[in-house]
Amino acid sequence: MRSLWRKVLDIDTDTTVLEDVEFDEEADGLVAHVRPKARHRQRCGRCGRRSPWYDAGEGRRRWRSLDLGTTPVWFVADAPRVSCKVHGVTVTQVPWARHDARFTRQFDDTVAWLATQCSKTAITMLLRIAWRTVGSIITRVVADIDRQVDRLEGLKRIGIDEISYKRGHRYLTVVVDHDSGRLVWAAPGRDKATLRKFFDELGDERSAQITHVSADQADWIATVVSERASQAELCADPFHIVAWATEALDQVRRDAWNAARDTSGKPGTRRASGEAKMLKHARYALWKNPENLTDRQRVKLDWIAKTDPKLHRAYELKEGLRMVFAVKGEDGKQALDDWISWAQRCRIQPFVDLQRRIRKHRVAIDATLEHGLSQGLVESTNTKIRMLTRIAFGFRSPDALIALAMLSLGGYRPQLPHQQRALTTAT
Repeated sequence: MRSLWRKVLDIDTDTTVLEDVEFDEEADGLVAHVRPKARHRQRCGRCGRRSPWYDAGEGRRRWRSLDLGTTPVWFVADAPRVSCKVHGVTVTQVPWARHDARFTRQFDDTVAWLATQCSKTAITMLLRIAWRTVGSIITRVVADIDRQVDRLEGLKRIGIDEISYKRGHRYLTVVVDHDSGRLVWAAPGRDKATLRKFFDELGDERSAQITHVSADQADWIATVVSERASQAELCADPFHIVAWATEALDQVRRDAWNAARDTSGKPGTRRASGEAKMLKHARYALWKNPENLTDRQRVKLDWIAKTDPKLHRAYELKEGLRMVFAVKGEDGKQALDDWISWAQRCRIQPFVDLQRRIRKHRVAIDATLEHGLSQGLVESTNTKIRMLTRIAFGFRSPDALIALAMLSLGGYRPQLPHQQRALTTAT
């Protein structure tokens, strides 16, 4: 009968002894009394070192396991404490659960897998646990994965960015590996101190192996990269550079709109009519790429070219800068030289200011044109993290959100118990 229960409860006979199984009427669930095999006893719960016995601890403990059909299952065993040379007095390690957990490994891994696949309502309803408990489990599983794998190994080309995860200017700094497409690091904050933590974890030797870093033109990123990975080429993001041109174009449009507005009959009030109204509604026609324009927006651009040559030149300057990044390479660098010369002579102040800004960041922009590196992968990762932020609503700390992001986007998703068993059997 015990062999049947061992199969049903998926107990690892190499590490665990099943003593008895009973039904607990009060808890309305199945209780499996277990103990570690001799060679797995008296080990530190943190490091696994064999350590001398200290005391009986708080007696017998329960660990929630996966349900048997609709019936809850608990593992029950003694939880003595040992005296570890490194970690001091700590609860002994048990083969069926992680340290300081109230759930079995099977339960933890199932929750972590579900968190990457379905909604929080489905997880909490299916497994009958609170959402905050899910956050704790995810954090524990990710910490266990991080002890087994080195996410920062072999980094050459990375992307750095920040993302808002909560109201009140709460940000995460994220680092993505361009070669593997994985999220490799994330931490709360968006300043020099936060980014320095990444390079501290990376270490001087591996920092020296970084060849390219893509980022927006935030000074705090550029400063830390120059300090800790001075050999790396900092590549500006083409999207952000073109966004600068779009902002300059919109400033020119607003100036034209303000100049075209008529004064109404009431003192101190102004209203848009005629030409001003046309300019007000031309914003999207000016913003969009030519290939994406509708017929109506093309008509508006033609009207602007006839009625406001200055605004149309600003539009052409924006499109000219966008085409620089489409050309790339040495031709792109020459095209950028031509664009800067054009912007210097255009007599449109927002674009005169823009060319000065571009010259300030010319080295990073040239690196982008040469290597074709952008923040596209990083922005895609940020979009996925924003989706996870909605799922993670209710977690008490950003650590659980980071853990969920690392599970989903870090390339090391947990396997379900039956997958782990099949892999063990095959090896």
